[in-house]
Amino acid sequence: QVHLRESGGGSVRAGGSLRLSCAASSYGYYTNNCMAWFRQAPGKEREGVASMDISYLTTRHADSVQGRFTISKDKNTVFLQMNSLKPEDTAMYYCAASSSRQPVCGLESASFGYWGQGTQVTVSS
Repeated sequence: QVHLRESGGGSVRAGGSLRLSCAASSYGYYTNNCMAWFRQAPGKEREGVASMDISYLTTRHADSVQGRFTISKDKNTVFLQMNSLKPEDTAMYYCAASSSRQPVCGLESASFGYWGQGTQVTVSS
């Protein structure tokens, strides 16, 4: 059973930065090779933001955050560095891990079986 715990959310003004952290435990580099960040705003569907293959450290970022957000990893923690934040980035952000090995780490929520509780990010104009 993989356990994920997010932290680092908060309220910032547009143009500001935040770094989200996801502490992961009881995961395997082979089976749970994909880690990702998703977000969900009120009334909207969950959206994949960034993913990483923790075996090869390859990453993928959604077009909406490309050049502004960066996913990274240090030991058992996955980070999401968010710069140049916009009001439309306001959402609950979730960390996720794949429940089986994936050949390619994408941004589809169906590929991820473990989820954290989420951390709120609010960006004001």
